[in-house]
Amino acid sequence: MPAGVYLHIPFCKSRCSYCDFATDVYRDNDAVDRYVSALTKEICGFCQSLEPQASPVFSNLKHTNRFPLAPLSQGRTERKKIPTDTIYLGGGTPSLLRANQVEPILRAVHEVFDILPGVEITMEMNPATVTLETLCDYKSLGVNRASFGVQTFDDIELKRLARGHDSNDARNTFRMLRDAGFDNVSLDLIIGLPRQTLADWERNLDEALTMNPEHISMYLLEIHESTPLAEQIRGKRQPLPDAELAAEMYELMIDKVCSAGYGQYEISNFAKPGFESRHNSKYWTLDPIFGFGVSAHSFDGVQRYANERDTSKYVASVEKEGRAEVMRESVDIESEFMFLGLRLTAGVSLKEYQQRFQIDAIAKYGNDLGRLMDAGLIDYTADRIRLTPKGMLFSNEVFAVFV
Repeated sequence: MPAGVYLHIPFCKSRCSYCDFATDVYRDNDAVDRYVSALTKEICGFCQSLEPQASPVFSNLKHTNRFPLAPLSQGRTERKKIPTDTIYLGGGTPSLLRANQVEPILRAVHEVFDILPGVEITMEMNPATVTLETLCDYKSLGVNRASFGVQTFDDIELKRLARGHDSNDARNTFRMLRDAGFDNVSLDLIIGLPRQTLADWERNLDEALTMNPEHISMYLLEIHESTPLAEQIRGKRQPLPDAELAAEMYELMIDKVCSAGYGQYEISNFAKPGFESRHNSKYWTLDPIFGFGVSAHSFDGVQRYANERDTSKYVASVEKEGRAEVMRESVDIESEFMFLGLRLTAGVSLKEYQQRFQIDAIAKYGNDLGRLMDAGLIDYTADRIRLTPKGMLFSNEVFAVFV
């Protein structure tokens, strides 16, 4: 299958209270330029001998002359490139970068990988970090999908989360996305925030559906030990989120979002027909994904490997060695095929499992599958295993069978 490319941009306006990702507060443009230079160097070092070729996206760039870039691989011998049909700029807040900082990153990807026609290029964007001009520049660079991090439309909740924007910023930025021509927008919300009521959550859902994005991602809040939110909960300054209430919120979400014409295709993801995230789906179907940037993870079909998590160390390592890998491990493909595939509402095909691993899943897991079915967590037939709505709420109990 064609690979995906993930590009990590760690910079943020501020540190959200719940965030456990590899991020840095945006302080000066020189630091960003140095990071972009390191990131492009890492990408170009992925294949040691490549000759730049014309890209179907970059050949039509409106702003190539405005953002000039010297060829990255002059004098190299051409070799076969890895076909790629999704590119994802995540973070952090990639939309803090200027277009002339994004262009060399994308150009490096286009030189190193064989970018297929119809490529999905997603950029994560936060409210109040872009202008209409910036969005038009991103669009001209080939970005054709926006992952829009709203999280909540409640201004009090936004302050508690230290999000750095308010609900009006979210509304205005969404309008600018439409004005810039983005017709594939995914909107992110968080379920089960401290002090959030069921009525609060319903108002969030109603506003999100009124915006009418093509895709909605809704994630249950996770409390990570190293975050400010975890410290606030330990210090009794914030209550521990109510798991039973979060389950009610999840059930309400499924009912309202699916009734509005979205299909649930994964535990936390809903899309209008044809707008499922092609990039994120690769994680659940074990397609190869090559990650670049600080903390980026890659999977080549056999092994998973990861980069240095500290931005300064990442940049120094790439500048010196051309790479910043700190971890590499073999993957239990059979196990991951089962529990990642079960995240999808389509579930896992037992026929495909048999063909891929020469293992009879019913013979291997039959007792556990019977127990999970009796508990109402899964449905399974002779051909397919899938989570029930209850199983999606208690998915970790199901996944534990396959780990």
